[in-house]
Amino acid sequence: MSSPQIPLGSGFSAYSTSLDVIRSRDLVGRLAVVTGGHAGLGLEVARTLASAGARVIVPARDVERARRVVSAVGGGIEVRHMDLTDPASIDAFATDVVQSGLALHLLVNNAGIMALPGLERDARGVELQFSTNHLGHFQLTKLLWPALARAQGARVVSVSSLGHHLSDIGWGDINFERRTYDGWVAYGQSKTANALFAVELDRRGRDLGIRAFSLHPGGVVTGLARYIPVGELRRAGHIDQLGRPVIDPARDMKSVAQGAATILWCAVSEQLDGRGGVFCINADIANVDSGELSADGRRVYGVAPYAIDESSALRLWELSEDMSGVRGGD
Repeated sequence: MSSPQIPLGSGFSAYSTSLDVIRSRDLVGRLAVVTGGHAGLGLEVARTLASAGARVIVPARDVERARRVVSAVGGGIEVRHMDLTDPASIDAFATDVVQSGLALHLLVNNAGIMALPGLERDARGVELQFSTNHLGHFQLTKLLWPALARAQGARVVSVSSLGHHLSDIGWGDINFERRTYDGWVAYGQSKTANALFAVELDRRGRDLGIRAFSLHPGGVVTGLARYIPVGELRRAGHIDQLGRPVIDPARDMKSVAQGAATILWCAVSEQLDGRGGVFCINADIANVDSGELSADGRRVYGVAPYAIDESSALRLWELSEDMSGVRGGD
């Protein structure tokens, strides 16, 4: 079977913004849930979806703080409590949505943490980046399944990263119980998990009209980088001497609006109708990584083969059911 990882020639680019992608889209009557929708890329996604008429629900640990933030960007965004590392709060949030009887058209699994300097675990003993970036979203998506199925044409968008190249899943020791902890390796395996999750989710959901996508938004300096020393960001060229983000889309350094474009493209683009399970970059489907170099000698990254491997995607799904205790429902 041929790989679905073939760019469409979408007409968008690294320079495209959230407004470019959402232009002329009418989302009145659509319901969206955006995790992490009160900061950074998630806030831009939530704001843009609401501006197109969608009703947007943003789950957050600190509800009052999140409400203050979203109230400043316009209407159409509702904040409810949820903590991705707390299974009970995920269950409560999902139960409210499902029992409302509403159809859920868009689920954007965006919230995340990056490169924790020390090993931390959730209450279940799961390494915190894997817990927050993947396992909490796995549980949330599984529990929201009835609402997604009601939409008869839902999309689930998982915000991964080219950081998945840092590590495949550490199948023998996901929680760093025997191997030495490395914050970047832990981040890498969580981003690989985001991509693999989309592959298996799409396979299980497509007959119900639930399609899934993963993506790299671009290098965007937001609060996600709070654990990275300022000097390191400056040496890497991501911020200037005054601490301002460097914007250079040709080198994958994007503004928030440019970073949100691929998330929104995966969520609403008609170009993806009938497709799913693919990893996207720059508002288009990505190539499989081949180690290709650009004309100026820079590495041109695509999606790593191990991050879209179907057998690994199934293995992760079954492992995630065991780790979360959430089975069935799909």
